[in-house]
Amino acid sequence: MLPADPGRMLADILYFDHNATTPLLPEVVDAMLPCLSVDFGNPSSGHAFGARAREVVARARGQVAGLLGCDDDEVLFTSGGTEANNLAIRGVAEANGRPGHIITTVVEHPACEQPCVWLERRGWRVTRVGVDAAGRARVDEARAAIGEDTVLVSVMHANNETGALQPVAELAALARAAGAVIHSDAAQSVGKVPVRVRELGVDLLAVAGHKLYAPKGVGALYLRRGTLLAPLLLGAGHERGLRPGTENVAGIAGLGAACAAAGRELEGEMARMCALRDALWRRLADAVPGLELNGHPALRLPNTLNVRFPGATGSAVLAAAPGLAASTGSACHAGHEQASAVILAMGVPADRAIGSVRLSLGRGTSEADVARAAELLIAAWRRVMTPTPASRRGSEGLRS
Repeated sequence: MLPADPGRMLADILYFDHNATTPLLPEVVDAMLPCLSVDFGNPSSGHAFGARAREVVARARGQVAGLLGCDDDEVLFTSGGTEANNLAIRGVAEANGRPGHIITTVVEHPACEQPCVWLERRGWRVTRVGVDAAGRARVDEARAAIGEDTVLVSVMHANNETGALQPVAELAALARAAGAVIHSDAAQSVGKVPVRVRELGVDLLAVAGHKLYAPKGVGALYLRRGTLLAPLLLGAGHERGLRPGTENVAGIAGLGAACAAAGRELEGEMARMCALRDALWRRLADAVPGLELNGHPALRLPNTLNVRFPGATGSAVLAAAPGLAASTGSACHAGHEQASAVILAMGVPADRAIGSVRLSLGRGTSEADVARAAELLIAAWRRVMTPTPASRRGSEGLRS
């Protein structure tokens, strides 16, 4: 049960989990509110109410296209990044007509990995290329794996845990040379770094609204003109017949406003985030001997810092810092922890990988927040590393 005033309680907690989700920007809320009152019409209706809703959707489509550097009619609206990725991967496979070969990586989000597993069970061959110690996909492995039967290459643009930017343009060139389609899950990168689909050379690219200060439940799929794609859902002719269902007009308006804001402020926010992220790293590294970085030191999202605390689990450190909201990137099952598969894939031993904590900054993060977050984490690690008399007695009993 929520406390009587959850807002006051949450105001005292520093939020460093923007890669999980983001709050709505004020301009996003402003864009959405009319769609919940006066502009409530169905965009498919022929009267004035429908026309107003169509205008909202068209304007938002242009805003998304403007951020991605594509034409308006190459943007399809979806319910989020998961649907966009499923539509891309399974839609290309369905359009192919028969099982073929897919190349992906070992560090993909489940929204991409699970559709590949689903296709694998239906006769498709899936090659998962590895990553280097910095968490970036090995292009040489992809080059060796690609062949005449390769239908699709699917690689995320930025990893959700480490922030490592992937060599999408290089993999896209390989795919084009082989006649394959190239898809990228850009849920974590859109709005944080430049994501221009023509420069990347991709055929499909997924966007998740709630990762860039738009609401949950809305996303988009860039579909290069001429790319064959079969719909997953069957219904009416919405979104060029590829995503049937009455459009979420309010959510779409919010996504458009968020993309417009990102385009205006991207360069300045990138520089600010990099400075804050690096300041956080320096504060932590200076106070925690043996602290290690997960991911590439430069080729990563400007807001993302994933570190390994020595001698402790990441969950224990975060539990000892209740004034900080962050994540470990690991899964907990049946009362025991597992190290993140992403960190393990980078070659980090399990006993070290389990100390990982992901800290992701956002537009509202300040220098004071960074300083306070560092204080909380340093104090938490020291508490975890300094057992109480009671815990020492328990450990001695276990050893005996």
